[in-house]
Amino acid sequence: MAGQSPVNDPAQRPAPERSEAPAPGRQAFDKSQSAPRSGSVGMVLLVALLLVAAAAGLIYIGPEYAEAYILGMLAFLGTLGVFALFAMASGIMQMASKDHANPLLKAVVDNAFDGIVVTDQAGRVFYANATYLDLIGASDGNDVRPIERVFIGDPDVSESIYRLLKAARESRRLMEEVRIASPTGEPARWLRMRVRPLGTGRHDSKMTVWSVADVTRERERQENVFQELQHAIDYLDHAPAGFFSVDAKGNIVYLNATLAAWLDHDLAQVGVGSLKLTDIVAGEGAALLNTLNAAPGDVKTEVLDLDLRSRGGKPVPVRLFHKVAFGADGAPGVSRTLVLNRARDDGTDPQRAAEVRFMRFFQNTPMAIATVDKAGGIARSNARFASAFEGLLNDSRSILSVVAERDRPALEQAIAKAASGQGDIAPVEAVLAGKSERWANFFVSSVEEEDRDGEAAIVYALETTEQRTLENKFYQQQKMESVGQLAGGMAHDFNNLLSAIMMATDFLLNAHKPTDPSFQDIMHIKQNANRAAALVRHLLAFSRKQTLRPQVLDLGETLSDLGMLLKRMIGEKVTLDVVHGRDLWPVKVDISQFEQVIVNLAVNARDAMPDGGRLTVRTANILAADCAKLGAKGMPVADYVLVEVSDTGTGIPPDIIDKIFEPFFSTKDVGKGTGLGLSTVYGIVKQTGGFVYADSEPGRTSFRIFLPRHVPGLDEQAPPAVGGLSEPALDSAAAAAANLAKSAASDLTGQGVILLVEDEEGLRALNARGLKSRGYTVLEAGNGVEALEVLAEQGHVDLVVSDVVMPEMDGPSLLKELRARDPKVKIIFVSGYAEEAFAKNLPTNEQYAFLAKPFTLKQLVAIVKQTLAD
Repeated sequence: MAGQSPVNDPAQRPAPERSEAPAPGRQAFDKSQSAPRSGSVGMVLLVALLLVAAAAGLIYIGPEYAEAYILGMLAFLGTLGVFALFAMASGIMQMASKDHANPLLKAVVDNAFDGIVVTDQAGRVFYANATYLDLIGASDGNDVRPIERVFIGDPDVSESIYRLLKAARESRRLMEEVRIASPTGEPARWLRMRVRPLGTGRHDSKMTVWSVADVTRERERQENVFQELQHAIDYLDHAPAGFFSVDAKGNIVYLNATLAAWLDHDLAQVGVGSLKLTDIVAGEGAALLNTLNAAPGDVKTEVLDLDLRSRGGKPVPVRLFHKVAFGADGAPGVSRTLVLNRARDDGTDPQRAAEVRFMRFFQNTPMAIATVDKAGGIARSNARFASAFEGLLNDSRSILSVVAERDRPALEQAIAKAASGQGDIAPVEAVLAGKSERWANFFVSSVEEEDRDGEAAIVYALETTEQRTLENKFYQQQKMESVGQLAGGMAHDFNNLLSAIMMATDFLLNAHKPTDPSFQDIMHIKQNANRAAALVRHLLAFSRKQTLRPQVLDLGETLSDLGMLLKRMIGEKVTLDVVHGRDLWPVKVDISQFEQVIVNLAVNARDAMPDGGRLTVRTANILAADCAKLGAKGMPVADYVLVEVSDTGTGIPPDIIDKIFEPFFSTKDVGKGTGLGLSTVYGIVKQTGGFVYADSEPGRTSFRIFLPRHVPGLDEQAPPAVGGLSEPALDSAAAAAANLAKSAASDLTGQGVILLVEDEEGLRALNARGLKSRGYTVLEAGNGVEALEVLAEQGHVDLVVSDVVMPEMDGPSLLKELRARDPKVKIIFVSGYAEEAFAKNLPTNEQYAFLAKPFTLKQLVAIVKQTLAD
C-alpha cells in the first residue's frame, strides 16, 4: 500500500528460522492478564447507599415500630440471601474471583511453532504468542496487529484474507494458503492461515482464534517431488520404447510420447478414456490382452507379438511385455505394457523380418489356433482364438471348456490321439458352450515331439455357426417349397373332385323341392363341399398358387375399416390398439387377402390370451438404410411398409417357432383348428412379394410383415392385369364372380356352340349337362388334341371352355392353336391352380376369362353368358 511504513511489511522484516521455535526471551502478548475483574463498582455503591438509607430510616421510626421494622428488614435480607444461594448453586450468579490459567497449557500455546492470535469481532487483539509476533515482526506489545492489518495492501493475499474474515464473522472454520512475495529479492514465503471460533459459549463465540504457519519448506518439498515426477514422466515419454496402460474396460489411461509418435497420435488430443485398446491394436489382437487369466492376487506377464494400428490404419509390428496385477477378487487392474517396435529396418536383421511375417500370418489368420498339453490346457493361442472363445474359457484355461459337455469326450479323445503321435485325426464337430447355439469344427494335429512347455497338440478351430444356420434355412426353405408343391398338386386334384360334387349337388337341388325329405341331406353335402373348397383355398394360398387381384391401397385406411371386425372377433377381454404410422407409403396387395392375413393373426393372438390381454397392430415406413438393423434374414434391402401384429399371450416355444408356417401344423386341441391359418398368412405375404417373421418370448409374440413400397410408374397408366386381362376386363370378371347371388335370380339361359375341353370325364359330363340345361350346344373333348379335331369337324364355335392342365396338349398350347385358326375365338380357362401359374406361358395382352375351381353350376353359366355378351 502506498505510504506504508517498511516496518508494517512482514516480508521486509527478518523472520525466525522456518519451522523453529520463537527466539528465546520473546514474551507473548496477553491483554487478558491486565484486564479488570468482572463486576461493577456502581452496583457495590448502590448496595451501600441502600443500607445507609435503611439505617437512617430507623431514626425516624418510633420505638413502638422499631422492632417490626427491624424484623421486616431482616426477613427481606434473609429472603434475598436464600435466592442468592439458589442462583449461585444453579450457576446464574458466580462469586467474583481471580481466574488462574493453567501454566502448562499456556506454556504450550506461548511457545507453539504456529503463530496464534485471538481477536474479537471488532478486530482487537487479545492474545498473540511469540511465534506470531516473530512472523509479523512486532517490536513490542503496542505493535501487535490483527491478520488483516498485517497483510493490508498485498493484492495476492487480499482475496484469501477476505474469505477468512468472512468465515470469522460467521463463526466458521476455514483454511487458506497464501504466497508472500518479498520486494527485497528474497525467496517468497508460503503461509498457511486457519481461523475458527474460540468456543461455543456466548462469550467465547465472539472471539476468533487465528493460526499462521510457515509452510515454505513443505511447499518446496512438494515442488521438488513434482519436479522429479515431471522428469520421470519426461524420461518415460521420450524413452526409446513405447509404453501404455489400459484398464479392465479397455480404456487407454496412459500413452507415452514415443508410442504416440509411432501411431501418429497427438498427445494433446488424447485424453483419459478418449482412446480404446481396439483403436490402437490391429485386428483381433485386443482380445489377447483382454482375456488374460490369473489367480486372485497374482501378477501375470505375457510376451505377445502382434500389430498395432496407427491413426491412418497402417500396421506397426511390435512385441508387447504386458503386465497385469489381479486384485483379491480376481479382477484385473490397470496394465503396464512395454512396447518394442519391430518394424523392418535397413534389412540387416532378416530374422526379425521373418518373425514379423510369421506373426502376421499367425495372428491374422481367420482360423483360431492354439497349442495344448495332453490334458487340453492352452499353452498359447492366436488373436482369433481369443476373440472367438472369449468368455468361454474357465480358470484352468482348458480348451475343453469351450465345448458343450456332450461333445467334450470326442475332442478329448482327438487330443489324446495327437499327443500319442497319431496322424489323420478326424475333425470334431461340436457345439460350443454358452447360452447361444454356436458350432465349430476342431482339427487336431500332433507336434513332432512334446516340448519343454508341455505342448502336445495343435488345435485349429473354425466356427461354422453361420454355415449351419444357412444350411438349416436352406433345408427349411426346400421343405416349405416341397410341401407347397405337394399342397398345390393336392389342391388341384381336390378341386376337380369338389367341382364334380358341387355340380352334382346343384343338379340334385334343382330336381328336389325344399319339402322333399332328402333336400336337407343334399344341402349338407353342398355345405361340406363348400367347407372343403375353403380348405383347398388355404392350401393354394400357402403354395402361392391362388389368384390374387392386387390393387394400390393405403394400409392405414384398410386397418381402420377392419378395426370393428377385429374387435368383435377378439372379444371384450382383449384390448385392441391400432398404432398408425405417419405418411404411410402405398402398397399393392389384394385387399381381401390382406384382410385375411390380419384376421388370421388376430384369431391366433386371441386364442393365445384366454384370460385377456392386449393386441397391438402397428404400421410404419421402413427405409432401405434401416433394413440391416432389423435382423430380418433373407430380405433384400429396399423400402418397405411394416405391419406388426403383437400380443401379450403365452408365447411360442422356441423349439416349434420354425414350424409354425408349415401347413396342418397346430398346437391347438384336435377339432379346434385346421393348422392352415399361419401357412395361409405365409403364402399370401410371399405371393404378394413381402416377407413375414415371427419373434416370441414368454408374454410377448410379434409377427412382422414387410410389404414392398409401391412406386407408381408410367406403365401403370394402362396396367395389364395378371393373365393379360385389361383392367376393365378384370373388373368385369371380378364383378361376375362377385354377383353370383344376383345371377341366381337373373336369366342365365343362352344360345351358342360351346367347346368344353376337360380331361376329367365325370366333371366334363356334369359341366356339359349343366350348359345344355341352359340352352347351349356343347361339344366335348378330353384334351387339346381332341379339341382341335372337334373344331376341325365343326368348323366354328362361339366359345371354348378349357381346363389348363391336361395330357398331350394343355390349355395355353390349345389357345395358341385356336388363335392361329380363328383370332377372334373366345375362351374361358378353368383351373384349380392360380391364374399366375399359367399366365406367364401366354402372349402379352392375350384376351381370356378365368374361372377358378371348384365352381357351381350358377358360376359356370354366369361367366359363360358374360363372356359371350362381351
